[in-house]
Amino acid sequence: MRVIALSTLKSFWEQNSERIDAKEPVLAWYRHVSRADWASPAELKADFDSASILRDGRVVFNIAGNKYRLVTWINYPYRVVYIRFIGTHAEYDAIDAQTI
Repeated sequence: MRVIALSTLKSFWEQNSERIDAKEPVLAWYRHVSRADWASPAELKADFDSASILRDGRVVFNIAGNKYRLVTWINYPYRVVYIRFIGTHAEYDAIDAQTI
């Protein structure tokens, strides 16, 4: 899968020193997803059973033991994962993952 964009993920921990603990788990997620080849939400779910599959290609991943949430939009035919949001669990609770 191609992840758009790593720079969004890096900005998350670089702009706030309190989030530096997200760096390794996020990079591990990035490496894993970059090697994946999901053709469907079912294939993704088999790989990440804790991921929440929403409608219209949206997926929420738990990062660092659910301390952080990562919202993506996935275009399965083109094998592209777009980062839509990354934040703390509290920040995630304040957004609508379906529309962000």
